[in-house]
Amino acid sequence: MEHQHGSSDQTTSSLRLAFFLNLGFTLLEIVGGLWTNSIAILSDALHDLGDSISLGMAWYFNNYAQKAPDADFSYGYRRFSMLGALINTVILIAGSLWVLVTAVPRLLNPEQTNVPGMVGFALVGMLVNGLAAYRLYRNESLNAQVAGWHLLEDVLGWTAVFIVSLILLFTDWVILDPILSILITLYILFNVVGKLRRTARLFLQATPENLNVPDIERQIRTLAPVKDVHHTHVWSLDGEHHVLTTHIVVPPETTKEAASQLKWALARQLKNGHFEHLTLEIEFGEDDCRLKESVSGSA
Repeated sequence: MEHQHGSSDQTTSSLRLAFFLNLGFTLLEIVGGLWTNSIAILSDALHDLGDSISLGMAWYFNNYAQKAPDADFSYGYRRFSMLGALINTVILIAGSLWVLVTAVPRLLNPEQTNVPGMVGFALVGMLVNGLAAYRLYRNESLNAQVAGWHLLEDVLGWTAVFIVSLILLFTDWVILDPILSILITLYILFNVVGKLRRTARLFLQATPENLNVPDIERQIRTLAPVKDVHHTHVWSLDGEHHVLTTHIVVPPETTKEAASQLKWALARQLKNGHFEHLTLEIEFGEDDCRLKESVSGSA
């Protein structure tokens, strides 16, 4: 138990550091983008602002999600992390559209940028995001590692800005700045739309993408003394911690001890599914399930 607490504290510390590094640099980027007149830096500032919000929410919900279930939220508070993802997605989409509206006219009328300033910001951007990504990726928490991979994408984006700014040092191809801005923004939108789709699926309680209900039922049927499985439902609290309910039919002569052993065996068999809650209804014989009939009759 102490190990879990220490791991949670380490995750919180890593997320907090990444949040303040990213937020501080984002504010610097906004000022620098206006100073260098670089729409590419401003578009990346928007991306980093979204990352800052995402990291801030991950930091907050990492603590909030540890709250024990209560009368209001009987499954606990993990599902609040999806609310943060939805807010972050809406902000990124709105900001990306603003960047596109600003960048597209510059393709027709390119403007001069402060190239040495772009080089400096690109170097700092690679350093700050690289440090934060490394700190998060070393963490054991899956949530922190995912955030670390997201920041690694920022490092690649700043590498692109650095390469373009080096080209601009020796050429007058100022159109490269809005082109890079549009490419970065389209890449952000592509990822955000995928994130929105995944979040919407979770809100609608769809089966998590890495799980398959027929496969789970086949696993259950391999256990003795299982005769049949039905009414299997799987959904996710936050994309990482899942819920499973199912009805398992066993022979009428099955003892209470055997049924209890079956539950433990099933819990061990499904441990790789990241199930936070398992509800297993043992039915003694084919005619023991009256739930569906009673629901249908009341309707």
